Amino acid sequence: MFQSAWVTEEVIRWSLRLCSRRSLWKQRSFLVTSSIKGTCLPSHQPAHSWCSKQSQTSLSSSCVSSVRFYSQGTIHNEDLEEKFSLPAEASSEPSQTKSPFLDHLHQCGSPCDVLDLTCKISPTVRHVSNCLTQMWTITKRMSDEQQRYELQLMFEHPAFENLLQRAMKNVVHMRNEDLAYSLLGMVKLGVPESSRVVQTFLRNCQEKLNDFDEKSLSIVASCLEHMEDSPNVDALKNGMRLVIEDRLPSIKKVMTLQIMMRMLGKDAPFHLKRKLEGKALSMTDKFSLPNNQHMISTLTKMGFYSKPLLDICSKKIIENINRIPVSRLLTVLQSYRELRYRDADQLTAIAEYAASMIDIWNNKQVILFLSQFENLMFCPTALLEAFAEKVIENPDVLTLRDLLCVLKVYSNLNHDLQHHRQQFLDSLSRVLDSYLPKMSGYDLLKAVYYLCLLGHLPSAPLEKLLQSSTLESFSTTAPKYLQSQERMFQTLHLCLRLDRPVLPVPLTVPPSVLGEPISRTSSFNLPWLTQSLQSVLEDQADTVLQEMMVEEDFYFIDATITKPVPNQRETETSSIAGVERSPAESSQRIAVICTPYSAFCYGTSNPRGPLAVKIRHLKILGYNPVLLNEKELQSVPEEERTDFLRVRIFPEHLRSDTQWKEEQLGS
Repeated sequence: MFQSAWVTEEVIRWSLRLCSRRSLWKQRSFLVTSSIKGTCLPSHQPAHSWCSKQSQTSLSSSCVSSVRFYSQGTIHNEDLEEKFSLPAEASSEPSQTKSPFLDHLHQCGSPCDVLDLTCKISPTVRHVSNCLTQMWTITKRMSDEQQRYELQLMFEHPAFENLLQRAMKNVVHMRNEDLAYSLLGMVKLGVPESSRVVQTFLRNCQEKLNDFDEKSLSIVASCLEHMEDSPNVDALKNGMRLVIEDRLPSIKKVMTLQIMMRMLGKDAPFHLKRKLEGKALSMTDKFSLPNNQHMISTLTKMGFYSKPLLDICSKKIIENINRIPVSRLLTVLQSYRELRYRDADQLTAIAEYAASMIDIWNNKQVILFLSQFENLMFCPTALLEAFAEKVIENPDVLTLRDLLCVLKVYSNLNHDLQHHRQQFLDSLSRVLDSYLPKMSGYDLLKAVYYLCLLGHLPSAPLEKLLQSSTLESFSTTAPKYLQSQERMFQTLHLCLRLDRPVLPVPLTVPPSVLGEPISRTSSFNLPWLTQSLQSVLEDQADTVLQEMMVEEDFYFIDATITKPVPNQRETETSSIAGVERSPAESSQRIAVICTPYSAFCYGTSNPRGPLAVKIRHLKILGYNPVLLNEKELQSVPEEERTDFLRVRIFPEHLRSDTQWKEEQLGS
C-alpha cells in the first residue's frame, strides 16, 4: 500500500514537471520559424553523474567530483560572430547518404527543435555531430536576448543530456572531422569546459591528432583559441603546435593558417612565429581583402611585429578602403597601436577617407576614429578640420562622453584650427557649461585640463572646479590616479598664473591639491650632452651654462644657456636714457629641452599637448626653447655632436655663415 502511494506520487511529480517544461517550450513558439511537433521524455534518467577530469595523460574511469555534462547557470559568453568559425554545413560531406533525419534537421529553427527531433528519430554517430553543429549554427544567428532564452530552454530540455551521453559513448567511433565539429559545437553552445564530456573529447583529439587533416586541425584550433587553460587543453595545444610546425609547408588555405596562428598566440616560440611569418609571406598572392584585415589582427593576437606583412596588408586595405566596414577599419587602427606600427601615408589615407565620410557616419563613429588616431599619436588634419566645422554647426549633439573625448583629442594633438579655433572652443565651452551640474569632480578636472592645454580658460567650469565642495571630493582619489590628478592641477595653476585669463573673480588653486614639486633628475641618460654643450659654448663670450633646472616647480629644463643681448647699441641707448633693464631683457635665455619621440605627433615636429603648453609657458617666462629629440640625439655620430648642437641652439650662426659664403661667391 505504501509502495503504491509512493509510485503514484512519483508519477504525479514527473507529470507536473513534464507539463511545466511543455508550457515553457510553448512560450517560445513566436521565435521559431519551423519546428517539429511533439516532445519526449527520456525513458530513464541516468543513475550516475559524470565528472570533470583534470588530467593531461588520461581520463580515469573513477569520478573525482560529481558534476553534470552541462550547467544551467551561466551560459557560455563568447564572441558569437567569431570571424574564423567554419560553416556548419562543412561537417556533412556531399557523399553522406541523405536520410530523413538530415532533411528534418535542416528544417529546425531552434536548438530545442533539434532536440525534439532526436526524440523522434534516434541519431547515428554521424548525426550527433550534425545535431551539435546545427544547434550552434541556428543559435549564433539570433539576437543576444533570443540566444539567452533559447539556450536556457536547451539546457532544460530532457533530451540534451541524452545527446551528450550519446556523444561521449560514441566518441571513439567518430570520424576526425565529426570529432572536431562536435567539440566546437559543445564549447560554443556553452557546455562547461571542465565537464567530463568536453574533457573526453579533448583527450580523444589528443589521441587522434596525428591523423587530423588540415580542415580538422583548423576546427580544433578555432575551438582552442578561446578555451581556458587546463591540463587537457594545454596538452592539446602543445600537440597542435608540434603538428602545425611539422605540417606548415603543406598548409594550403590562408584562413587555416590564420586560425592556427591565433590559436598559438603570444606563447608560441619566436622561431615558430618566424616560420609562420615566412609561410604567410609566401601566400600573400592568395590573400583576399578580409584575409588582409584578419592578418593584421592575427599578428596582434600573436604579439608579433612583422613589418613586411603589415606593409603588404595595409597597402591592400588602403587600395580598397571604401569596401571595408567602419568596425573593421577601427580594428585595424587598434591593431596598429598594439603592434606599435605606423605608416604616415597609410594613416593619412584613412584620415582623409574618414573626413570624406563625415556626413554619412554618425558622431560616435567619427569620434572613435579621432580617439584611435590620438592613441597612435597621429594628427589627422583633414578629419580634425572637418569635424570641427560639424561641431560648430551643431555642438549640442555631443554627449558628455563625446565632449571629453573631443577635448582630449584636440588638446593632445595640438592642431591649429586657425580661423575656426575660437568658434570651436566657444562651442565646446557652451556644451561643457550645460553638463556642469551632472559632472563628477574628476571629469570636470579633465575637461578643464584639456582646455588649459588649448589655452582656453572659460570662467564657469573653473569656478565650479575650484569650489570647496568640489575640491573636497579629490581627497578620496585612489592612489593610482593621484599623480595624474596632481599634474592636472599643477598645469591649471600655472595657466592661471602665466596665461592670466580674464575672469570675473580671481581664482587660485589651493596648495593642498598641487602635490610635490618635480625632481631635478633628467629622464635621459646622455652623459656626453654636457661635454658637447660646453664645446658649443667655447667660442661664445660671456655665456653661462646651467644644467638640470626647474622652473615654477614644474617644468624641467635639461640645460639653460644665458648670453648677453647681441644688440649693444640698443643697450647703450637704454642706459643713456636712464632706463634700467631687467636681467631677462639684457640677456638671452635659451632652454635646452630633451624630449622623447612620443612628445611629438607622429611624423612631424609638432609638439603634442603637454609639451606645447610647456613651450608656451617658458616663452612667457622669457626663455627661447630649443627642443632636442631623444631619438635624433642618439643617432648623431660622436664626431658630429658638437656641430649638430651648435646648429640647433644657434641657428643664426648657420645663417650668417651661409650669407658670408654667398657674398664671397658674389664678389
